[in-house]
Amino acid sequence: MSGKGIQIEGLKKRYGEGDTAVDALKGVDMKVAPGEVVGLIGPSGSGKSTLLKCLGAVIEPTIGRMVLGDEVIYDNGWKTRDLRALRRDKIGFVFQAPYLIPFLDVTDNVALLPMLAGIPNGEARSKALELLAALDVQHRARAMPSHLSGGEQQRVAIARGLVNRPPVILADEPTAPLDSERAMAVIRILNDMARKFETAIIVVTHDEKIIPTFKRIYHIRDGVTYEEAGEGRGFE
Repeated sequence: MSGKGIQIEGLKKRYGEGDTAVDALKGVDMKVAPGEVVGLIGPSGSGKSTLLKCLGAVIEPTIGRMVLGDEVIYDNGWKTRDLRALRRDKIGFVFQAPYLIPFLDVTDNVALLPMLAGIPNGEARSKALELLAALDVQHRARAMPSHLSGGEQQRVAIARGLVNRPPVILADEPTAPLDSERAMAVIRILNDMARKFETAIIVVTHDEKIIPTFKRIYHIRDGVTYEEAGEGRGFE
């Protein structure tokens, strides 16, 4: 996969009008290259959730520009009419909780998105099994989510986020419920997958265990972002 990764320019988001207006984002600029994993850090109320929702096409910014992969998705207005297809095809989501569908086995949890995109069931399951093997959970392919460990569930959630080969993955506190060993395993997987599939990944986190792994970090405070170099150790 090729593309420009993530580019955000002058992104602003205002809630409300007049005296009650709140500027949640005041001019965010970010770049994440294909194959790069970048940390996004900030206190509660800093604008992290608003930024992720804008990038994920869940809410509409007030002004600015966003590029995902090779597509301008927003330029002072949405540039695509089908936001559902945009989210399905261009953006992978990994959350703090895996949110696996409890009545589907592991393979079908991962294969569901490509099936919804119109890929034949057999091909979708093949794509799912390939990713499960890459993430070392292929032996759990027929297991139900309730029979998985927390680390296994998160690996399946990562496979689901990657299965449509999106140019972008947004990971919201993906290691919060995990112990140190499993947290580091998840971050290693995200780095490996970013390089393998040339995916641009943003990880929103408060987890001090994983912050030293990022080569670049964006801090967000009061709706404004600041970039700094990270330590980036251990994932070459």
